[in-house]
Amino acid sequence: MNLTNRPRRLRNGALLRSMVRETRISADTLIYPMFVQEGEHIHEEIPSMPGQYRWSLDCVDELLQQVVDSGVKSVLLFGIPAQKDEIGSRAWQPDGIVQQAVRHIKSRFPQLYVITDVCMCEYTSHGHCGILCGHDVDNDKTLEVLAKTALSHVQAGADMVAPSDMMDGRVGRIRQVLDENGFVNTPIMAYSVKYASAFYGPFRDAAGSAPAFGDRKSYQMDPHNAREALLEAELDVQEGADILMVKPGMAYLDVLKSLKEQFRQPVALYSVSGEYAMIQAAAAAGYIDREAVICESAVCMYRAGADLLITYFAMELAKYIREGRIG
Repeated sequence: MNLTNRPRRLRNGALLRSMVRETRISADTLIYPMFVQEGEHIHEEIPSMPGQYRWSLDCVDELLQQVVDSGVKSVLLFGIPAQKDEIGSRAWQPDGIVQQAVRHIKSRFPQLYVITDVCMCEYTSHGHCGILCGHDVDNDKTLEVLAKTALSHVQAGADMVAPSDMMDGRVGRIRQVLDENGFVNTPIMAYSVKYASAFYGPFRDAAGSAPAFGDRKSYQMDPHNAREALLEAELDVQEGADILMVKPGMAYLDVLKSLKEQFRQPVALYSVSGEYAMIQAAAAAGYIDREAVICESAVCMYRAGADLLITYFAMELAKYIREGRIG
């Protein structure tokens, strides 16, 4: 057959496929989320997230060394306090678990870039992401404690803060407080588009942050809405967000692509605990090729527009990149 155009020509051999590859992946863009917990001698596997652990600071160097050795250069910290109260007061204390962890990492592994999650759900006794007024989260009162928490993280040495609460105006308030205290160069990675998702279940198990009543649908986004994502991101940009984020990952790639096309800020994607748990469970049952699915999923996320990828598979992906199995 006389065919002039044969796309298969550029698929003939691994080297040629690599030469013309449209989507490139670098370990520099991977962020590893990790759970630090108040206490001692804690190296506790999370039942719903096999292979992920809660760590106390006297044990966490084992994990941090693995991160460094893997080639991953950034971590996202989530703190689990020993005590919780109605207002989540342990979130902003100078001796809080995240504040201690930041100082520890900066003293022992200064080459790591430390991003801190800023939210209240791990710290409040009711599990909601802010200060309650009855059974509702009071948006404006919550802004003050979020800003106070972000400031305490940066004062401890955090390189970047990432507010995940989904309160209106929180990026602007955090930016104002950081600037007023001389941290004008500290970037904010905003969880701009965070959906009220069933994919978060294992994380809530890991952090003990499930709501004691109700749900988070009054502040996290409705999964039915895509145009609203552009509004949320636009407001965050106006308030000073340096990086935008979409969460969860695989189920919202259309939203990620829309943000990438609309905004000039880098866009991060969070491949969440439920996605991780499903891959682990399917692989354990022998239903999928685990490595192949991890790699293909990551490629899909970058192809849809992710500049940064937050994933529990970060260390493995860095290994696959280094070995040339993905790139």
